[in-house]
Amino acid sequence: MSSEVTVNGITVGYEDTGAYRADLAPLVLVHGHPFDRSMWAPQLAAVAATGRRVIAPDLRGYGESTVVPGVVTLTDHARDIAALLDALGVKRPVLGGLSMGGQIVMEFQRLFPGRAAGLVLADTSAAAETEDGKTWRRALADRLLAEGMDGYAHEALPRMMAPYNVQALPSVAAHVLRMMRGTHPEGAAAALRGRALRPDYRATLAGVAVPTLVLVGADDEFTPVIDAQDIKVRVAGARLAVIPGAGHLPNLERPADVDAALADFLATLPTPVAAQPSTGNS
Repeated sequence: MSSEVTVNGITVGYEDTGAYRADLAPLVLVHGHPFDRSMWAPQLAAVAATGRRVIAPDLRGYGESTVVPGVVTLTDHARDIAALLDALGVKRPVLGGLSMGGQIVMEFQRLFPGRAAGLVLADTSAAAETEDGKTWRRALADRLLAEGMDGYAHEALPRMMAPYNVQALPSVAAHVLRMMRGTHPEGAAAALRGRALRPDYRATLAGVAVPTLVLVGADDEFTPVIDAQDIKVRVAGARLAVIPGAGHLPNLERPADVDAALADFLATLPTPVAAQPSTGNS
């Protein structure tokens, strides 16, 4: 169900589907840049079909959420998600994100350790932004404000998806292009400037004590498999799923494989404490 709520002074659009069950932690999925919550459409349907509640918000500046110009940091995004969860009464979800969404999940974990019951980190990187990366993001932000999203969207498409999938999966390519072209330039630019300030999350990962799935497309150019392997070795007990035949968006390029990896991971999670039967004396 598509809904919206006001939190932290902005309107957040979100999808909330599946059924609430006390014995299953809800799954919250955070999209990447420059997309919106519709990038999770296959996973929303697949996870909801198992009876688990699944929530996908539009980040500030994207989709149906309020556009905030200037600089929007990963901290801003993480606090928006926490406020949304508070508004929805979700206490301890499984939190997943792709690319920038994965970095937002890591920032959420840094700010609110212990709140997530599990993590899914897809096609993302934990290291701090490099100086070259800062320069590139700030220049791209200026370009998007000056030119709009269209030129960048067409240039980025064969890197967002594996180039062979752009040809083989025209409906998926059209969806990805539509999301990028539909993003407001001010929202995209503000997020780019915020990501230029990205800290190093590797120390945060070393302290993660909840089940974690690290997922990556085998042919991801933006955040290659080596980045996923680096995250896996830093999180005790983390699983790694490398999705063949996919680039930076395996959830759209190979949804069945990603859905299966998610299902296997979610099936291993312990029952939330509040749902477990009491074993004490009454």
